[in-house]
Amino acid sequence: MSDWTTLVAAEDLAAALGCDDLIVIDTRTSLSDRAASEQAYRDAHIPGARYADLDRDLSDHRKPGGGRHPWPDAADFVATLGRWGVTPQHQVVVYDAADGALAASRLWFLLRVLGHRRVAVLDGGWQRWSALGLPTDAEVPAPQATRYEADYDARRLLDAQQVRSLLDSGGLLIDARAGERFRGEVEPLDKVAGHVPGARNRAFALNLEDGRFKSPQALAQEFAPLLQGRAPQQVAAMCGSGVTACHHLLALTHAGFDGAGLYTGSWSGWIEDPQRPVATGQA
Repeated sequence: MSDWTTLVAAEDLAAALGCDDLIVIDTRTSLSDRAASEQAYRDAHIPGARYADLDRDLSDHRKPGGGRHPWPDAADFVATLGRWGVTPQHQVVVYDAADGALAASRLWFLLRVLGHRRVAVLDGGWQRWSALGLPTDAEVPAPQATRYEADYDARRLLDAQQVRSLLDSGGLLIDARAGERFRGEVEPLDKVAGHVPGARNRAFALNLEDGRFKSPQALAQEFAPLLQGRAPQQVAAMCGSGVTACHHLLALTHAGFDGAGLYTGSWSGWIEDPQRPVATGQA
């Protein structure tokens, strides 16, 4: 089995099922019905897959000021990894319903910012796996608990003040929300519409073609006008709550631009302080 660090094709994952160093994690998420998401996992999933809940396992709602999906502390997240039986040596593959836009890319970045290199998102997700008629199972595994010791690379996790500093120093903040939300024309989730002044908009859906990620070459060409020669360390992504922004971080890494950061609170965190400025329109 090769080392997979960004994306893995369904056919390649199917061929690797049963390998001792492989752990698969199902992150299928419905923001409107969490219970239905976990029930879908219990009904059928990739054989051996654990289940990760976006709110319970990949967020920490005890933390104020962190937006709708507050970033979990490293100690809590590595404890969750331990319960799943994950060690730093495992090849981890994560998937969600289709395009990796919700919890799959979030879990991918959580692991990457811990320093876990061998983690990839299933390209096309459960939708493509099912369409190909690949194996499924309804048995819920009982993994042997392990101990995972690591801490986040804090340089890649930005708060509101660090976002301001990034923009003031000529860095790039990419907002992954749809254009109409970025421009402030509609806001279905948060109490204030608009965007962080100075941010640039690229909807995460632009990373995809027919439900799968575009090639590294195509993504590199499309991101280049935004990056304008900036190093990845001068770039951060945001969205509504720090979830779909991770889709951009995955796409950037797949395109060869590894090292960008995440504004963890994103738009929902930004507007928790009414003193922070809000922009509308395209720029």
